[in-house]
Amino acid sequence: MVSLTDFQRIGVGLVGFGLFFLLFGMLLYFDSVLLAFGNILFLSGLVFIIGFKRTFTFFFQRPKMKGTSFFLGGVVIVLMRWPLLGMLLEAYGFVNLFRSVPQHPASQCGMGALG
Repeated sequence: MVSLTDFQRIGVGLVGFGLFFLLFGMLLYFDSVLLAFGNILFLSGLVFIIGFKRTFTFFFQRPKMKGTSFFLGGVVIVLMRWPLLGMLLEAYGFVNLFRSVPQHPASQCGMGALG
């Protein structure tokens, strides 16, 4: 079992509430207030889980600048009350940010999804 510090537990809660508010905001026809609140909670929870320095270095690496700019630009546009355009930009940035993260540990070994 992975042991979490108190700050990491708070971060997991913040990320969970952030994802809940993002989902709820999308279900309520892209309510900009819920989406903005979800974005703020998600990003602050990420900082609590992995730390400010690691979060900053993850988002501002040279190969990930395109994804970071779209993701953070989408957050800003959602905060400016353009929720549909902001969420589209965030989704595109999210895909670009996490494109290099392996999807499954078996993919590192050259194994397929089923074995």
